[in-house]
Amino acid sequence: MNSHIENITAATTMTTEVRGPSERRQRWAITGASQGFGRALTEEVLARGHDAVVVVRDPETLQELKADVGDRLTVLTADLRDETAVAEVGEALTDLDVDVLINNAGRAIVGAVEEIGLGELREQMELNFFAAAALTRAVLPLMRAKGSGAIVQMSSQGGRVSFPAAGAYSASKFALEGWSEALAAEVGPLGIGVMLVEPSRFRTGFNTAHSLGMTTETDAYAAIVGPARADLAEVDGRQEGDPVRAAAIIVDLVEPSLATGGELPLRLPLGAEAVRRLRAAYSGNAAEVERLAAVAESADFPGMRPSQRAV
Repeated sequence: MNSHIENITAATTMTTEVRGPSERRQRWAITGASQGFGRALTEEVLARGHDAVVVVRDPETLQELKADVGDRLTVLTADLRDETAVAEVGEALTDLDVDVLINNAGRAIVGAVEEIGLGELREQMELNFFAAAALTRAVLPLMRAKGSGAIVQMSSQGGRVSFPAAGAYSASKFALEGWSEALAAEVGPLGIGVMLVEPSRFRTGFNTAHSLGMTTETDAYAAIVGPARADLAEVDGRQEGDPVRAAAIIVDLVEPSLATGGELPLRLPLGAEAVRRLRAAYSGNAAEVERLAAVAESADFPGMRPSQRAV
């Protein structure tokens, strides 16, 4: 798989227009911008007068938008499942000196743990976690030098709670969440914000064959995994979440944080279903910790005090 980078010269030579401390023209990099959250975020950023650098597999999907905004939109064509392509995009983002990186590209493979091969699992992790990690690492040196910047990781409610058929997808998002939580603690004091977005079900095109792969169903798991598989495959067009509203919320939080140095929330659930599921998950986990607290604490050497290290 080869990547093809276009419009780099035009974008890097573009002069940033200064409009005042709270209205500085920003440059936002967004992966997976051909549809869904990525497309909605791109349009929101451009509508607010900022520049967008987008990464897509099919540049034709942005042809009309590119014609409307010209050099304010830089299109990078790459398949982020390919490590070489990811490295090339990382170099391009460094040259472009982006203020915000939104790691949105991703897909899911649906099936029971036993139905998903290790090769498919690795491909899931490559796109949803390793590509995001590589691009984040690529932009950090420039953000550190400026003392400002924002990293937005598009996770999922499935990055905090999992269910049958979603094991591979959740594994990639759980990894992104843990890695990004550490990142936030490391770069926050340097002026760089990190936010994990945890949407429920939105009308993004995610529940189509373009983004959702299905394993071959086996009889052993049909009754357990089958209902979840059917629900994910049939919900497209009926999801309650509006990606345009979501994009506005995300930009509303990130845009002023760059201008004022304000903090971003570490986690942003989006959608009523995400709020409901995450509340239930957090309260259930807390209750289980309390139920097992005495047994868990008995594993320490007698008389030892808990470590004071902040981890």
